[in-house]
Amino acid sequence: MLIMRIRITHQTTYRYSEPVKSAIQILRLTPGNHEGQTVLSWGIDADCDARLMRREDWYGNVTHSLYAHGPVDLINLRVVGEIETTDTAGVIRGGVERFPEMFYLRNTPLTQIDAPMVEFAEAAAGHLSNPLEQAHALMGELKARMRFDTEVTNATTAAAEAFSAGHGVCQDFTHVFLAAARRLGIPARYVSGYLHRPDQINQEAGHAWAEAHIGGLGWVSFDPTNAVSATEHYVRIAVGLDYLDAAPVRGSYYGISREALDVSLRIEGARQAQA
Repeated sequence: MLIMRIRITHQTTYRYSEPVKSAIQILRLTPGNHEGQTVLSWGIDADCDARLMRREDWYGNVTHSLYAHGPVDLINLRVVGEIETTDTAGVIRGGVERFPEMFYLRNTPLTQIDAPMVEFAEAAAGHLSNPLEQAHALMGELKARMRFDTEVTNATTAAAEAFSAGHGVCQDFTHVFLAAARRLGIPARYVSGYLHRPDQINQEAGHAWAEAHIGGLGWVSFDPTNAVSATEHYVRIAVGLDYLDAAPVRGSYYGISREALDVSLRIEGARQAQA
């Protein structure tokens, strides 16, 4: 069995055009342990006068609430950690589960399905009876149907809008997959995390993919952006019904100002070994 050690350095910088009185950020930047993923070390630091409070949300995701008291014109968040991963053929076991799988049949405003998406789901996988085959068919057809493009969508873009445009980022691919899978009666959820790319150590953002619940297997990962199930190169951070439930950073500030966000991400394969 191949064991990979992945080292992650993730820096997020908030700049405010005018100092704000206070800022609150909810951070989902800390992974948990499950079969195939073991956290060796992990830390979050902020360089401003702020309090970090750790808890778990209703999905079992590890979250930190950051409270910064002003005047604040700059917040730097730095995450550094190492994780060992193994390839489990995409099957996720041993993680925190707070809801029955049927909960993940719920749609949200970001995953609401429309008529063209219904037609796509039925054409891609409606003729199949095995949910695992259906999920793989959806993933493959979606990869063929949509083009990866970082310039046309944003965090509020709904699945139907991205599908109609025919392009988007990993968040959009995942939302479309969730809507289509749920249409076929397959519980599916959003996953945020990191993807180690040996040829691209420095990256601009984290990654997103889906997990579908398959009878007899449990939760199985599907990455429609790359048309693969998760391997030892994937680091799983948070889950939810859509992006908003698993967003790495969300927050607000009090004051009359404009906010600018910069992200710097470095993902390195520190070591590989046979167990």
